[in-house]
Amino acid sequence: MTGHHSWGYGQADGPSEWHKAYPIAQGNRQSPIDIDSARAVYDPSLQPLVISYESCTSLSISNTGHSVMVEFEDTDDRTAISGGPFQNPFRLKQFHFHWGTTHSQGSEHTIDGKPFPSELHLVHWNARKYATFGEAAAAPDGLAVVGVFLEIGKEHASMNRLTDALYMVKFKGTKAQFRGFNPKCLLPMSLDYWTYLGSLTTPPLNESVTWIVLKEPIRISVKQLEKFRMLLFTGEEDQRIQMANNFRPPQPLKGRIVRASFKA
Repeated sequence: MTGHHSWGYGQADGPSEWHKAYPIAQGNRQSPIDIDSARAVYDPSLQPLVISYESCTSLSISNTGHSVMVEFEDTDDRTAISGGPFQNPFRLKQFHFHWGTTHSQGSEHTIDGKPFPSELHLVHWNARKYATFGEAAAAPDGLAVVGVFLEIGKEHASMNRLTDALYMVKFKGTKAQFRGFNPKCLLPMSLDYWTYLGSLTTPPLNESVTWIVLKEPIRISVKQLEKFRMLLFTGEEDQRIQMANNFRPPQPLKGRIVRASFKA
């Protein structure tokens, strides 16, 4: 990524300031968006989403200073998605989360104006067409991100392995081994989705993402969500700033159509 400007979610470096260093922030296909469920267009030609996360190729968990991220080995198509609006399989590169300081906000996408306490993003790239993740991230059809809403409910058993590992990456720039985690356990029962053409929601904000936003949320407990809020935006030497409200608000639709894989 060129020009490593520092950016964040604070007053001075937050989403409302990003356009100064990244003019594409005011582009025509920016994400996230508010999904107006009544205006989404049912498209019977959309295929069901096929999620092949058979082999768990997770490598590490890290604190990027903006979120917590789990990275995957992406040398082959063993951990990929296909179907949906895609011609090619897209390989899983990483997943990360966005969350709020309170339960009343935290997700990036909203549904009919309603935010969720958190949103999971599973980031995939088009390895049939592009040689590297970086090359794909610069291309209009290079990335596919699956967004999953998290709401508060009973404990999510499979999430414990992840939330129990968060203490190892409390500080910005820390990383720990995190192998054999299958993200399939983080998906809801139903794979009904909305899809639209959008962008990365963090700088460099490239307009390279086909978004797949799942309609059905998953549930995690208050205790599990609170473990995310123990993470810090800051390094060990810095004054501690709680990592939360690390979301970009919805961006203008600018004439884009949101398609639904299901009849409303």
